[in-house]
Amino acid sequence: MTVEMIVVLAVVLLAIVLFATERFPVDQVALTIMAILLLSGIITPQEGISGFSNMATVTVGAMFVLSAGLFRTGVVNYLGALVVKLFKYNLWIALLATMVIVGGLSAFVNNTPVVAIFLPIMLSVSRDIGTPASKLLMPLSFASMFGGVCTLIGTSTNILISSIAVRYDQAPFGMFEFSALGLIFFAAGTVYMMVIGIRLIPERKSETALTDKFGLGDYITEIILQPEAKSIGTQLINCPLVEELGVQVLEVFRDGNRLHLTPASTTLAAGDLLRVVGDVKKIKALQERVGIKIKPSMKFTDADLESEDMLLVEAIVAPISNLAGRSLKQSQFRTRFNATVLAIRHRGTLMRENLGNTRLRSGDSLLMEIAKDQVDDLRASNEFVFVSEVGLPKFRNRKIVPALLIVAGVVSTAALGLVDIVVGAITGSVLLVVFRCITMEEAYRAIDWKVIFLLAGTLSLGLALEKTGTAAFISTHLISLVGDLGPVALVAAFYLLTSLLTETMSNNATAVLLAPIAIGSAQAMGIDARPLLMAVAFAASASFMTPVGYQTNTMIYGVGRYRFSDFIKVGGPLNLIFWVLATLLIPQFWPF
Repeated sequence: MTVEMIVVLAVVLLAIVLFATERFPVDQVALTIMAILLLSGIITPQEGISGFSNMATVTVGAMFVLSAGLFRTGVVNYLGALVVKLFKYNLWIALLATMVIVGGLSAFVNNTPVVAIFLPIMLSVSRDIGTPASKLLMPLSFASMFGGVCTLIGTSTNILISSIAVRYDQAPFGMFEFSALGLIFFAAGTVYMMVIGIRLIPERKSETALTDKFGLGDYITEIILQPEAKSIGTQLINCPLVEELGVQVLEVFRDGNRLHLTPASTTLAAGDLLRVVGDVKKIKALQERVGIKIKPSMKFTDADLESEDMLLVEAIVAPISNLAGRSLKQSQFRTRFNATVLAIRHRGTLMRENLGNTRLRSGDSLLMEIAKDQVDDLRASNEFVFVSEVGLPKFRNRKIVPALLIVAGVVSTAALGLVDIVVGAITGSVLLVVFRCITMEEAYRAIDWKVIFLLAGTLSLGLALEKTGTAAFISTHLISLVGDLGPVALVAAFYLLTSLLTETMSNNATAVLLAPIAIGSAQAMGIDARPLLMAVAFAASASFMTPVGYQTNTMIYGVGRYRFSDFIKVGGPLNLIFWVLATLLIPQFWPF
């Protein structure tokens, strides 16, 4: 083993730990990996930045724009409206239709926005028919993954592995090369969920009122500042109430009128009524404070916190959000969005204290008080997925036909081999803008730049694995462990290893790490690499056992009131079924 191989192995271990712990954003980890490899001299500057021009990176970026074109025209919302009508007649038929529609859409467009559209629809259905949201959201997320494995463009992982195959002089994957096994996975997963999976999901009913849902009613109180209060004459941002007691001021009323709060410039005065949030200890401390008069205790409801110009809303930090990895203070949340966060459901834990310093993660559910005229701006920011019903975004319904024709053209020309997928995706993105299905600003916002930088950064790691011979070294040792059992056992081993890794870290990073090793193993055994690459591709996009292994699981985690163990209970058997199917069928569809 050379020094360079030792360095690359150390970087691989560091990457796995950082990706799994989520201590830092995935794009930051990927770029850090690139920087280490560049500084060590293992890869050249040209090789380091080659990931940004890689076919997979460019194609994935264009696919985000194509997906946004369909959503902006209202195609997905129209299908969601059809599903709602079915729920009024029969729950199980409607659930089956939902899974088929979501899976079908996810085979051709990014599944994260598909789930984002259907999420509030399912929550509304839950309230209307009295079925716990937990029973509806997990099938929604899983179905989006079932569909993603059916085509080349169904998930960025498939595009990425196809690109890696080409770099190793392998044939690129065809548009529908995944479809035969993908449809079997789709059918098997749907049958499992309808017959067994949904029944295994615990019934966790969620309160209708947001203040009850977040347990906030008993944490809010109102105080009146007396002339002798220390906070009089101080600015809200650094008044003694905030600095010394740590309470959060939600609203300030003066002479019966609600003030427009600007923390850096709002100055408190005697007689001001402040609506504050804090735990029992802080409220008790307020009672003992000189110059503070607490109004008679009452339990606040949604109606108490809403007014003609203010709303209570629940929203999820989107996977594409720049807020992930930053605290409310660091992002200057209140100033930036003109909204106040009252509570956070973070990885299943309900938080009402020290919110300003809490580091947000994608999937966190936020209870916010926001001005009504700011809702559209908040939605347009793409930082959040709205859970509350606060009106629908504006769709360009007259552009549905052009958008559908353009996306169909991209898929069909790539499937027939008339143009390369990257050429078709770029052309389709341009046509969507030309035909005004989407604006340039919307196109830029639609691209998940974190995924782009993740792909570019991790591709440099794959290159280092190949260049230093580390991939071949790992392949040799892997073959020594399972190679004697034959190539089918190797398929099973790669699927299992990929499945376990992708439950704890990015599926794209897992694919970049294992695809070169799969190709090296195939070369060492003298077999076709296609079956092993397919094992990696399918396993990397089938993450059912944890809420953090795939973005759509993360999105439903908090709002569905799930626990970590729920995903293990429901997703564990599903992972096992897919592993057995892959081991038996991959050699049949892609012979060695």
